[in-house]
Amino acid sequence: MQNNLQNFGKQGEEIAKTHLINTGYTILETNWRYKKYEIDIIAQKANTLAIVEVKARTGNAYGEPEDFVTKKKQQFLVTAAHNYLVKTNNMANCRFDIVSILIQNNTQIIKHIEGAFYPNVK
Repeated sequence: MQNNLQNFGKQGEEIAKTHLINTGYTILETNWRYKKYEIDIIAQKANTLAIVEVKARTGNAYGEPEDFVTKKKQQFLVTAAHNYLVKTNNMANCRFDIVSILIQNNTQIIKHIEGAFYPNVK
């Protein structure tokens, strides 16, 4: 079961990468890790760095794929993104995006939500 879920997740990430490339983004990193946190895709378009979380589902009976990016997951992404920016000394504007993929009956519905959430400043 886990292997099928991992394969489906990888398929979703490949769909998202293709979508981003086709809309003018350059993929800088995939599955970038900081400690226990992971960023699915780091992409850049012009002077904007997109930290992209990919969510793929086969149905939306319990909500849209993007609904499953929890506040906790958002905080993990913010922490990892901060580390990436420091490590790479990247001075681009940074934004948090979600690529939502719904796959049903051999049809793909892709939503790229730019600026899906913003980090909490404390």
